[in-house]
Amino acid sequence: MELKRVVVTGLGTVNPLGNDVATTWQNALEGKSGAGPITHFDASKFKTQFACEVKDFNPADHFDRKKLRQLDLYAQYALVAAEQAVADAKLDGEDIDKNRVGVIIAAGIGGLHTFEEEAGYYALHHEEMGPKYNPFFIPKMIADIASGHVSMQYGYHGPNYGVVSACASSTNALIDAFNLIRLGKADAIVTGGAEAAVFPAGVGGFNSMHALSTRNDSPSTASRPFSKSRDGFVIGEGSSVLVLEELEHAKARGAKIYAEVVGGGMSADAYHLTATHPEGLGAKLVMKNALEDAGMKPEEVDYINAHGTSTPVGDLSEVKAIKEVFGDHAYDLNISSTKSMTGHLLGATGALEALFCVKAVQDDIVPPTINHDPEDMDEEIDYNLNFTFDKAQKRTVNAALSNTFGFGGHNASIIVKKYAE
Repeated sequence: MELKRVVVTGLGTVNPLGNDVATTWQNALEGKSGAGPITHFDASKFKTQFACEVKDFNPADHFDRKKLRQLDLYAQYALVAAEQAVADAKLDGEDIDKNRVGVIIAAGIGGLHTFEEEAGYYALHHEEMGPKYNPFFIPKMIADIASGHVSMQYGYHGPNYGVVSACASSTNALIDAFNLIRLGKADAIVTGGAEAAVFPAGVGGFNSMHALSTRNDSPSTASRPFSKSRDGFVIGEGSSVLVLEELEHAKARGAKIYAEVVGGGMSADAYHLTATHPEGLGAKLVMKNALEDAGMKPEEVDYINAHGTSTPVGDLSEVKAIKEVFGDHAYDLNISSTKSMTGHLLGATGALEALFCVKAVQDDIVPPTINHDPEDMDEEIDYNLNFTFDKAQKRTVNAALSNTFGFGGHNASIIVKKYAE
């Protein structure tokens, strides 16, 4: 069976750097930080009091009161990002066979705020109230519901589900969409991820694991991947959605083509509940799998958007894996961690970083890794590698690879290339 080619025809996002693609990309290229004091709740007694929140987002600008009662914040972000992507791809016309369009939107956690509100309220009042819950509690909370809402919004009847694999969730969603389209199971899929966990349970839970940076005196510089003083990730929120489409279907309707998706890899560390393998065994395997799936040699990759969460073990193990997989070519490619700007969007992070890869391929420019001090060098990291510190770098980007690694040892990598006939 000959596999079909898959291209990207639509982009949308709501994230800490901007509420649309153009603003987000410009801010990323300028090296802006999306971090600041938490505003979603009073975090004054938490170890971490800052996050990368979405800014200037008013739900009432997008949804009426009736609809808002049904939507956790993570699903709101997903619907707005999907609206942008669908409009960008012009995928809502009368000429679209909606039986052949699917939706796969991931979340690592889903409606955490809804769960926290409902469970907390009942815990306080259960004796006098009895078991009385909001009828929207479950459908607001569950991690697949963003996909459901998007499919209902547009009447898409194709494959529809969510993916949950921690921080690898939305990369897995993209890979699933890619595979379904190239196998002929759908003409197009609206896919990506959404997350909104900057609430007490999310921040407190990650604090208890010592996973978050506690650099409360300088939030904007707290995420510092590949630097010696890195002390944990900065939690972020938002959504990124891409429209993946079968090439001939896209060409037949005159769709704009941003890039081609050429391969995806998956693996497991099979090592630890939360930590990556110190030698990057799963990371090595997932990148090799992605390259093999794409039919590419390591030297054909120009840019790696690293998982790079600014954790002591994670960054080091990823660097080791990149050096082993790419050999001498590792010194010729650009590496950057855009989490230094956006924070870590958990289940939504892979889709946002895939979007950055698409834009890098389109515009031939690599976004930077910010917050690195030349005096803050980790003796275990090879700084002969080009981590694209401080400033975006112009270069030809024919192919870009995005890494995402999640709690539970879930690893996923996806590769995009310039589209050529």
